[in-house]
Amino acid sequence: MYEVTVSTQFSAAHQLRCYDGKYENLHGHNWTAIVTVVAKELDAMGVGIDFVMLKDKVNALLKAIDYQNINEVPPFDTLNPSAENIARWLFERLEKELTGHAARVRRVEIREFDHSGAAYLGES
Repeated sequence: MYEVTVSTQFSAAHQLRCYDGKYENLHGHNWTAIVTVVAKELDAMGVGIDFVMLKDKVNALLKAIDYQNINEVPPFDTLNPSAENIARWLFERLEKELTGHAARVRRVEIREFDHSGAAYLGES
């Protein structure tokens, strides 16, 4: 089994609902998205998935929330825009984008800060 990982950044604001503290106020982050996919086999070129193509797909999906107030973007207009929920949202959308590819999404990590974030993991 091979793992391929890409990392990219986006900027966005959010406010955590039901949080008793300063993060319930609107605030922004320079977020990092770290995506890992797995492939059982390598293609004819000897790669599990093309880095550039994978990163392009991730960036295309993140355009929906880049430079936005995430709380105003569905499904986060009703779903709390926590790092955990954003990670699952990205995972599920990327999984659909990779339908038909040999690689499948294993893990999506969303970091709000260098020192903290959350990940959503696919079924093993």
